[in-house]
Amino acid sequence: MTNPHLSSVLDFHPSSPASSPAQLLAASARSAATPAALVGDTPVLWVGEPFTPAGRGFWAKLEGHNPGGIKDRTALYMVAAARERGDLRPGARIVESTSGTLGLGLALAGITFGHPVSVVTDPGMEAQVTGLLRAYGAEVHTVTAPHPDGGWQQARRDKVAELLAAYPHAWCPDQYHNPDNVAAYRPLAHELVAQLGRIDTLVVAVGTGGHSAGIGRVLRAFFPALRVVGVDTCASTIFGQPAGTRLMRGLGSSIYPRNVAYEMFDEVHWVAAPEAVWAARALARTRYATGGWSVGAVALVARHLARTSPAEDRIAAVFPDGPHRYVSTVFDDDYCRTHRLLRHEPADAPDEIAHPAQAVVTRWTRCRTVTDPCPASPSATADGLSGAAR
Repeated sequence: MTNPHLSSVLDFHPSSPASSPAQLLAASARSAATPAALVGDTPVLWVGEPFTPAGRGFWAKLEGHNPGGIKDRTALYMVAAARERGDLRPGARIVESTSGTLGLGLALAGITFGHPVSVVTDPGMEAQVTGLLRAYGAEVHTVTAPHPDGGWQQARRDKVAELLAAYPHAWCPDQYHNPDNVAAYRPLAHELVAQLGRIDTLVVAVGTGGHSAGIGRVLRAFFPALRVVGVDTCASTIFGQPAGTRLMRGLGSSIYPRNVAYEMFDEVHWVAAPEAVWAARALARTRYATGGWSVGAVALVARHLARTSPAEDRIAAVFPDGPHRYVSTVFDDDYCRTHRLLRHEPADAPDEIAHPAQAVVTRWTRCRTVTDPCPASPSATADGLSGAAR
């Protein structure tokens, strides 16, 4: 494997003519007969200094190289599996709650398999994503008030239930509890093994629990000593903190997704919005490859682990998407000033608590005790949407 501490240089010689037209294509170029064939085989990038200390760094899996982001993988997989089981009838409508990335994936799946798509979101959806969803033919419903207990997430799910009742034969993937959401990420894990050869630590954002469980379980079968580090946001209930108002999208939850593999995690880090913004912007300035809330939070934690772990440890961090949808939020100075997100360089190390219930966290904090705060059977969902066809 190429030494990651050395700068990579493109072998580009414009004065050297190709001996055949085929040589004009890079070895990795792909031809695709369908847009779905563009999903997967995403690159990994070495993230080193100056984002990390000299001689230290981590590998970032750049899922923003998929057409819509990491959830293209699960959208295509969940829809294909539901069609195969007969849960989703030919031409029936797909209805789901989304903060954005899954909606783009479902729009792709709808075009691929011939289904109309209705997505339910909230006022936090970026205008760019709403515009793209409509351009791709999806019907967008925006809830106007949060649920008193479950916040915007539960309000969206309530609207999904309403739409399922209104559309005959409609089907909801229910990404929060559908085990297909986990199974969809096996190929991503295999890609990481092929690309890196050995992985000692995996750093993943946790929202629905799908990609963290799907990647982590497969990698641990290859590497039994793998350390799995989950990244959540402050005011998220997933790992036992109380629910609160959250600015960040794409990670965290106000409900308890049953896809979260609590037994798999060695530790969890909560990251606050200003800290994620700092990391996303620092990545952009120093490494060019960056993303939004989830990418910033994951990169901050991976940076810390690269600094504090043995130098020979190989760390893989999953970047769920790229920066483009965050131009009006994470990368907009006016937005960041309004929400007091600027000039908050994180501490060198996180705070630490012994148990998730020890304290309400408001800044970057680590906990090495990970338990399920709401143990229940997978079928005991709040509204029975899992795998539902209406």
